[in-house]
Amino acid sequence: MLEVCLLGCGGMVPLPGRRLTSVLLRQNGRMILVDCGEGTQVGIKLLGWGFKSIDALCITHYHADHIAGLPGFLLTLGNSGRTDPFTIFGPPPLAYVVNALSVIAPQLPFDIQLEELSDQRKSEGRIAEFIINAIPVDHIIPCLAYSFEIKRAGKFDRSRAEEQGIPIKFWSLLQRGVSLEYEGRKLTPEMVVGPPRKGLKVTYCTDSRPTPELAAFAENSDLLILEGMYGDDIMQDKAVERKHMIFSEAATVAARSKSKELWLTHFSPSMKEPENFLEFAREIFPDTVIGSDLLTTRLKFFDTEM
Repeated sequence: MLEVCLLGCGGMVPLPGRRLTSVLLRQNGRMILVDCGEGTQVGIKLLGWGFKSIDALCITHYHADHIAGLPGFLLTLGNSGRTDPFTIFGPPPLAYVVNALSVIAPQLPFDIQLEELSDQRKSEGRIAEFIINAIPVDHIIPCLAYSFEIKRAGKFDRSRAEEQGIPIKFWSLLQRGVSLEYEGRKLTPEMVVGPPRKGLKVTYCTDSRPTPELAAFAENSDLLILEGMYGDDIMQDKAVERKHMIFSEAATVAARSKSKELWLTHFSPSMKEPENFLEFAREIFPDTVIGSDLLTTRLKFFDTEM
């Protein structure tokens, strides 16, 4: 099971009742945070999942509403008792930005590991069970979209293991994909594990124009989280000028990517009631949800082979 929480759903500036857009993902107790605008840690505190087990931060780009909360977040993370290294992913110039913001958080009880991702091509990383992919998107400064995948191995076949005389003490190793030698015989996962089963995928993108590459990147997402900076189609010219998306454009990306569900987020401060424009999206992609602070879901595995 993969848990996802939209900590906030606002763009540009926080508002009463609408924090800035960021997302927290949790799998088997380990967590990844995406973006860290002003006040992000308030949302984390209200959610109640804690801070200590957040292993990484994925930054989309370096506009203030996505990064200005970093120093306070790092200090709170240190006060939570974390001593293990903390990883930060982001586009260039990652080290310059993090070092500048960290001036007011100079003494932390953990090391920060920086993973600068290309703003020209697809990148990949891994944290705990999360496979992290990123691609550059179309914004006015270098900006990344992220996908988070949890792979799932095939189902363990106890009867096959027993028929082949494989001792029980090796079953868990084989199930985890480890090959080994036993009494001159090589034991491999393929001997007792079926074909890979469908995993889970979450894709996140704010601050971008819609592109074919983005739709392809988000293909078959169980949850797609996209910005809907403006709701009404009459705002398209403004969205083009400022490199953002309107609701109908985000819905078109969701439909082309064959995603299961779309959450809209990163609303303009001028859009007081995003739900009034929901039909602009649902006419194109019915499984669209208007994001709200602390909107949470649990994505479950199904025993379907890939």
